[in-house]
Amino acid sequence: MSQIMEDMKGQGHDEHDGDLIQLVTFRIGEEEFGVDILAVQEIIRLMQITMVPRAPAFIEGVINLRGKVIPVISMRTRFNMPVLEHDSNTRIVVMELGQKIVGFLVDGVSEVLRIPAGTVEDPPPVVAGIGSEYIRGIGKLDDRLLILLDLDNLLNDIDLSGS
Repeated sequence: MSQIMEDMKGQGHDEHDGDLIQLVTFRIGEEEFGVDILAVQEIIRLMQITMVPRAPAFIEGVINLRGKVIPVISMRTRFNMPVLEHDSNTRIVVMELGQKIVGFLVDGVSEVLRIPAGTVEDPPPVVAGIGSEYIRGIGKLDDRLLILLDLDNLLNDIDLSGS
């Protein structure tokens, strides 16, 4: 658990929230995921996504957001989940990761949460089959579990340089 906190603190966070982690949470299917709020630039409604020839299957395409071309990753496809029709809840979570700006297509955004660091545990070894390298930890809330994503690992094997 302490390694998770060190990883999260090691991303340039200077806030002094004690032992609280601030997250943006979103749904993909029945699962709820969380990402560090400092990585989230904005959350937008679904807009026109332009397909990119020969892109990996999980790249939904690109969007033009105020003059910037941003790749959009389908989180359903990235996690090998069945593709569904987009609906009024579908959102694009725009995140800045290092020098890259990326959109994540999700089924719906839930809320902004502050959770005590003590409620976060390392992912159990049995999740190795579902991409445990993408999971930073599991947050235990009152009646649900929240999967905290490791965005760096999620993007490590994706070439977003456009070259």
